[in-house]
Amino acid sequence: MRRRFVKLARNSKSPTAGAAARHIAQLYTIEVMVRGSSPDIRLAARREHSLPMVAALKPWFEKQLSMISSGSNLAEDIRNALNRWQGMTRFLEDRRLELDTNLVENAIRPVCLTRKIALFAGREAGAENWALLASIVATCKLNDINPAAYIAETLETIIHGHPHSSIEDTMPWRFRKTSRQPQ
Repeated sequence: MRRRFVKLARNSKSPTAGAAARHIAQLYTIEVMVRGSSPDIRLAARREHSLPMVAALKPWFEKQLSMISSGSNLAEDIRNALNRWQGMTRFLEDRRLELDTNLVENAIRPVCLTRKIALFAGREAGAENWALLASIVATCKLNDINPAAYIAETLETIIHGHPHSSIEDTMPWRFRKTSRQPQ
């Protein structure tokens, strides 16, 4: 939701889009203050500070929608926000949720880039091998495991006759804790 209003404010110089972006930016200010705190502290801060802002934002969107052309980009963005309101405000109820999906998007960005690079691997088998390796490395990173150590140990395990029927034992999430990434 934020990105749409920021982009529209930048491209069209719409004061309403700019105001919407500023309202939403205030929510991010609160999230920065509570980042790294326990889930209970985050939820309490959200209920105290973010909830009133969100409660005021919805009627403000509805009022703005009634005053602008229904075919405009701004109207489309406001309708999109209102249609997705329940999902976009879940962070106020669930202490585990982030305000946005930036952490997830940043985590998967290397996978997406690698997938695009693999398209130019030269041959189909090479691209498949590249994609497999990239998937292993990304899985290791998500599980806080050193990819090079994991691959080396897994190859040694296979060389020493690990049975194919027990391949699940070699998955990154079962990798021994001593080989985790240094902090």
